[in-house]
Amino acid sequence: MDENKIVYALFNLGPMEIFFIVVVILILFGAKRIPEIAKGIGQGIREFKGAIDGAKKDIENVGKDIESGNDKKSSE
Repeated sequence: MDENKIVYALFNLGPMEIFFIVVVILILFGAKRIPEIAKGIGQGIREFKGAIDGAKKDIENVGKDIESGNDKKSSE
């Protein structure tokens, strides 16, 4: 039970901690690069979601093929 308290305490950030993190990011990357970084992160997330959706559709199609008896193994 003590382990759960440690994990929750790790992500317990107050407003001052968040402000400090934002200031450090601004100092490290600069105000001009932050929008570029955010755009790249957004594109990566979109591509990841697209890949997940594609995999879900492939899995659903295989399931439908198996249910309908059109499985390649059964036709061989």
